[in-house]
Amino acid sequence: MSKKRRNVVIVGIPGVGKSTVVAKIVEILEKRGGKPQVVNYGTVMMEQATKLYDVHSRDDMRKLPVEDQRQLQIHAASHISKIESEHLIVDTHLFISTPEGFWPGMPIDVLQALKPTHLVLVSASIDEIERRRLNDPTRVRDKPSREGLALELEAAKSLLFASSLVCGCPAVIFHNAEGQVEATAEKIINAVFPI
Repeated sequence: MSKKRRNVVIVGIPGVGKSTVVAKIVEILEKRGGKPQVVNYGTVMMEQATKLYDVHSRDDMRKLPVEDQRQLQIHAASHISKIESEHLIVDTHLFISTPEGFWPGMPIDVLQALKPTHLVLVSASIDEIERRRLNDPTRVRDKPSREGLALELEAAKSLLFASSLVCGCPAVIFHNAEGQVEATAEKIINAVFPI
């Protein structure tokens, strides 16, 4: 395993299978002798949110006023930026769909605090995303429309490249087709965690 530090931010809209892909990346890297550390940005934000606001789920948190979400983002970025790891993987979203519109998950100061070496977008087809969201019993989500999902995918791609420009690091997109989690994880490892 290369000794060069990797600080990889892996993003994707809900339903692309991002967290499953991240778990597979960790499993593969560990089998190869790596010691990756995963931080879920939303979990760090949620821990702080439950201390400050009357929220009980991430879906409650995303409905907070954007000013409150902004403070939670800054707190999370500050916490994550202090983690020392050879292979840090930050599992997060490029934006949060709020009642006020799409709110960037990684504004400029958050990106600057995280200092990513790579940005990875996990994607999927609209059909795959729709099916995965509808079959996810762990989340309470509004029923997605195909037009809304297409807009989310487009926004994710646009924000990925804008974020790449801001932090000066490479950005890559990988399609996570149904039943291809291991292949997707291997492609990401080959791109950003070279041996």
